[in-house]
Amino acid sequence: MSERKVLTKYYPPDFDPSQIKRVKGPKNAGPKVQTVRLAAPFSMKCTTCGEYIYKGRKFNARKETPADEKYLGIQIFRFYIRCTRCSSQITFKTDPKNQDYACESGAKRSTEPWRVGVDETDEERLDRLEKEEEERNAMVELEAKTVDAKREMAVADALDEIRTRNARLERANQDGVEASVALPVDTEAERQEREDAEAARKAFEFARQVDEMTEEVLDDDFDDTGLSLPTIPEAGTSSSGSASPAPQPAAATASTSASPTSADMPPPTFKRVVKRKKDHSALLGIKKKPKTSLV
Repeated sequence: MSERKVLTKYYPPDFDPSQIKRVKGPKNAGPKVQTVRLAAPFSMKCTTCGEYIYKGRKFNARKETPADEKYLGIQIFRFYIRCTRCSSQITFKTDPKNQDYACESGAKRSTEPWRVGVDETDEERLDRLEKEEEERNAMVELEAKTVDAKREMAVADALDEIRTRNARLERANQDGVEASVALPVDTEAERQEREDAEAARKAFEFARQVDEMTEEVLDDDFDDTGLSLPTIPEAGTSSSGSASPAPQPAAATASTSASPTSADMPPPTFKRVVKRKKDHSALLGIKKKPKTSLV
């Protein structure tokens, strides 16, 4: 097997390069032809053998570019294919006017979309136009119905309000007192508000009672220590007109005679005083159960 890419070529012994002459022939003056790969743009039926060729079937076609066929400056291309059964030639070209393809020879197209609805009578045309007009006005009618429904609801609400006001005025004229229309109230919210207010009142009442009990306990503790606040005699009172002062102890008398400035102060004491515990359960209304002995 020879190499695909060779560096040297074989020249026979009798090869004479001078015998090779360059021939200049005229160029093809006809339309430009190319070999392309394409798919069938539409379903067709072969007129020779009756074979059906469906849309999308691939062919090796010849593409021809005629110079004199244009539509509004758009170039028209022609394609040549072979039938898959009888190998007869089928020709079709582009159709820029209808944005599609047009079958020329060798086959017949199954359907032509741009021809559907062209041959219609005057009555059919009028019916089609009426249907289009109805479809166009469908949204307008829906909006009009919505507006009418809203207007009717507003009128009904206004009538209910007027009837309620008339009924209230009629009751007021009969009873002689202005009767107001009972408005719906939120009973659950009011109940919650009343419960909160009651709980706050109870909390403040309990705090006040605790403060009073604390003051009483402090007063009792101060009385248990044996201390009393000194009393200052009023100026200008005589011994006969005023009550006699309370008897002072001997130590206090001696200290008074020694220092007149300390007569009003009680004598200091360093004796430890044991405070008697007071039962506060009775003030709070708590009854203690008597302890039972196990003996």
